[in-house]
Amino acid sequence: MIDDILKETRRHMDKTIDSLRHDFSAIRTGRASPALLDRISVEYYGTQTPLNQLALISVAEARVLTIKPYDRSSMGAIEKAIQKSDLGINPSNDGQLIRLVLPQLTEQRRRDLVKQAQKRIEEAKVALRNIRRDAIKDLQDAEKEDLITEDDLEDGKDQIQKLTDKVTEQIEAIGKAKEAEIMEV
Repeated sequence: MIDDILKETRRHMDKTIDSLRHDFSAIRTGRASPALLDRISVEYYGTQTPLNQLALISVAEARVLTIKPYDRSSMGAIEKAIQKSDLGINPSNDGQLIRLVLPQLTEQRRRDLVKQAQKRIEEAKVALRNIRRDAIKDLQDAEKEDLITEDDLEDGKDQIQKLTDKVTEQIEAIGKAKEAEIMEV
């Protein structure tokens, strides 16, 4: 019973880490990466469609992304979606391709991005605490139903806390690496 709760808790915590990594992939660091455009959706024939389903996105140079729409008639909609996004990049359109030139990040912009990263780290930690709370509640419910003993309950709480501490350290390490990447000139 305790092992099942621990496995489920670990699975939820792993999802939290994956979500944080996905969030971090969308934070611009001055280098071109197709992942920067993962969150952008385009209104295409009345439907919100992810950009990566409408176009081929590639890295042309270190700070240049190119977007080649599969359907040229969607170029205007793609440009509008990029302009509306929080990327802060103006697309340039030559009729065939849309180019996104990532400007060099200023010191202030780097600090703002670090703050965004820290906010996402804190959100991940809150999610971990909620997962821990739910797991402990499950253990307490099992103890009330006489499925586990009081000693098992305490052991389970300790194991859950150790798991939470371990995953928190992982999240902080991921955060430090992202902050270093953002501040790198």
